Amino acid sequence: MTRAFVALGSNLGDPRGQLERACEALARLPATQLAARSRLYRTPPWGMTAQPPFLNAVAMLETTLAPNTLLEALLAIERAAGRVRGTERWGPRTLDLDLLHMEETVLDTPELTLPHPRIAERAFVLLPLADLAPDLVLPGLGRVDVLLAGVETQGCVPLA
Repeated sequence: MTRAFVALGSNLGDPRGQLERACEALARLPATQLAARSRLYRTPPWGMTAQPPFLNAVAMLETTLAPNTLLEALLAIERAAGRVRGTERWGPRTLDLDLLHMEETVLDTPELTLPHPRIAERAFVLLPLADLAPDLVLPGLGRVDVLLAGVETQGCVPLA
């Protein structure tokens, strides 16, 4: 089994419900267990700022799926939630699932880059990731807790 970390985000419809259903779908993936999940965070929109705030979280999976197979499963979960990719970049969405990191895996292909190339810039990813694995070392980037100390977290609020 390999540990994999998946970022979850939503700001349309019922974001809390979308993230709950996404975690349930992650737990049902073949050869995969949902090992842990972070707190939810309400975060300001990133990139395109004229949209509602997001709810974000990170899930830790234990899986034997290959990275591209896991990515395809994440995209299928998004589609089932009504997500249409290819629309506005950084725009509003019912569900966004990003494969952030898989242990012992460094990839840079047109389909998938691991670790995710923008982890170090995004408080909405680093905060929930630090809930689960603050001492995780991301190849080529550093420790999660150190990366988190270097980003602006203003406006990011943990939810009960």
